[in-house]
Amino acid sequence: MNRTRTEIEITAELVRDLLREQHPDLADRPVRLGARGWDNQLWRLGDDLAVRLPWATESADALLRKEHAWLPALAPRLPLQVPVPQRLGEPSERFPRPWIVTTWVPGEPADRAPATRAEDAANSLADFLTALHRPAPDGAPAGRGRGGPLADHAEGFAEGLASATELGLIPDPEAVRTVWEDAVAAPRWTGPALWLHGDLHPANILTSDGTFCGVIDFGDLCAGDPACDLAAPWILLPAGAADRFHEAYRPTADTATLRRARGWAVLRALGGIHIGEAGLRGRPGGKATWGPPAHAALRRLVATVRRPGGHDRPAGGADAPRPA
Repeated sequence: MNRTRTEIEITAELVRDLLREQHPDLADRPVRLGARGWDNQLWRLGDDLAVRLPWATESADALLRKEHAWLPALAPRLPLQVPVPQRLGEPSERFPRPWIVTTWVPGEPADRAPATRAEDAANSLADFLTALHRPAPDGAPAGRGRGGPLADHAEGFAEGLASATELGLIPDPEAVRTVWEDAVAAPRWTGPALWLHGDLHPANILTSDGTFCGVIDFGDLCAGDPACDLAAPWILLPAGAADRFHEAYRPTADTATLRRARGWAVLRALGGIHIGEAGLRGRPGGKATWGPPAHAALRRLVATVRRPGGHDRPAGGADAPRPA
């Protein structure tokens, strides 16, 4: 968890000052803290806008500029609300980093308010990813390790599994390893590079009335293998709802893509388990709410590994990939 906090304290008064300097027509709107995220702080600006300012990672500057450049063109075709960039704030003497003004997306993060209406949530997620996963143009941003070959993350997987096992957080590490090895052995993506969100974990998708209503934080927007995003059903949906997602997502993902998606889901679950444990222990960067959905996802991923005959490989059944 490499984090470098901005030395300048971000306050409502600072946000107002920045608006007065660069976007004075917005400066009289009420300002209040919305959330402190992994990369950025989010400040409400009236009822329908928000200001996002980088505060905890060096990479946040480039990610905000990427969102400002690409997301406005993608947003109109997406069926869930997303934070559409409206203005760009440039570095200044007052605040030496870029910042953006976006539309405000209402809802509660799914790590705090999980989806409970399984079929509605599965359909909503499938519709969103069906709309997003279109061929990206030349010059589309590459991911920070997202959307490329899963094998590139072998070292991170091994370290994450080993450390979580040492902490007593993984009841069956061999089953987790079996899912991972099957995913890495799957044929690579040979189709066009598709637009990806790249970071679909529970804190980046919003819920209302038991289902999904919005998707936020497109800082990892990139082009690549859709398997990276197709990890989301295991991470975000209630138990038993992944099959419904796979039926609704178009075009139907082939078996190799779903095998790779399970590997991406294992990576995301391990990351969530570590961040959740850090939150429970009061460590910087930890978020206790990330632990429960990550543990639930890992349980679902390994539940089908062992067939009744004892063969250690991913099997069919609820929440497992179906042959295309």
